[in-house]
Amino acid sequence: MNLPATLRANSKKFRLDRLDPHYRGDLSRETAADLQGHQLVELQALQSRLYAERRNAVLVILQGMDASGKDGIVQHVMSGVNPAGCDITSFKAPSSGELDHDYLWRCHQKTPPRGTIGIFNRSYYEEVLVVRVHPELLVHERLPRTSPKPAHLWKQRYRQIRDFERHLVENGTRVVKCFLHLSPEEQLDRFLQRIDDPTRNWKFDVNDERERRHWDGYQEAFSEMIRETSTKIAPWYVIPADRKWFARVAVAAILVETLQDINPHFPELEEAQRQALKDIRKRLVQSEPKSRRKHTDRD
Repeated sequence: MNLPATLRANSKKFRLDRLDPHYRGDLSRETAADLQGHQLVELQALQSRLYAERRNAVLVILQGMDASGKDGIVQHVMSGVNPAGCDITSFKAPSSGELDHDYLWRCHQKTPPRGTIGIFNRSYYEEVLVVRVHPELLVHERLPRTSPKPAHLWKQRYRQIRDFERHLVENGTRVVKCFLHLSPEEQLDRFLQRIDDPTRNWKFDVNDERERRHWDGYQEAFSEMIRETSTKIAPWYVIPADRKWFARVAVAAILVETLQDINPHFPELEEAQRQALKDIRKRLVQSEPKSRRKHTDRD
C-alpha cells in the first residue's frame, strides 16, 4: 500500500467531508507496529545523511483540529531521530511584537537550517483558518488600508503562501504538509478522556470547547485551504486521524518517501583530505602506549 500516493490531495474539487477519518486501508494495528519499526530505522539512516550533507532541509507542517494527535505524531514518528538534527516549533496566538510584522515573518524565522528536519505544530496556515473562522481577529493585525476586504483577503493569502512555499522548495527546503482529519465523535471522546483522567487534565484547554462549536466553519476553511494550497511541489496529505496508530504510520511513510526522494549522501572527501586523515590516524596510533593500542592498531 503506497500511503503517500493514497493520501495526497490532488483534486481542485477536494472536499474534506468526502473522506473517512476512520480509514486504515489494508493495515491492522499489528502490521502497523511492525511497519513503524522499519520506518524508524530508515528515518535514522536518512536523517544521518541529510545532517551530514547539509544541502537540504525538510519542513513538516502539522495542522488539524484540537486533539487530532499532532503532539503524538511528533513524539512517536520522531522518536528514532537524532534530536540534534530536528527542531520542533509550536505556534500559539501571535504576540504583539509578532503582529507588528507580516503573518509569515515569525514562521520564516523558524524554518529549519540545511541538514535538519523542522516540525511546525500549527503554522502560518492559522492565518487562513482561525482568523477566517474568527475574522474579528484581523483588527489586531493592523493591516494596511490597501489590504483587500476579508472576502478577497483569503485568496491573496493563499497566493502568498504558495509563493512562500515555492521559495522554500527552490532554496532547498522540502515542505511536507499533513492535515490530521479527525471526526467530531472522536474529538469528543478524546476531550472527555482528558477531562476524566486527572493525569491528562492539563491537556484540555477551555478554549477547545469554544472552538468545537465552530466545527462546520473549520471544515469549510480546511477544505478550501487544501484546494488552494496543495501544489505539485508542496502537496497536502490528508491523514485519517481517528486511529492514532494509522496516523503515525502514515506521516512516517510520507517523511521517509520525502527523504528518499532527496537522496542525501555522506560527503566524499578529496584525495588530499583522505590522505590527511590517514596521516592523522597514523600519528594517533603511534602516540598511544602499546597497552592501549588494542582497539586502535588495525594496520
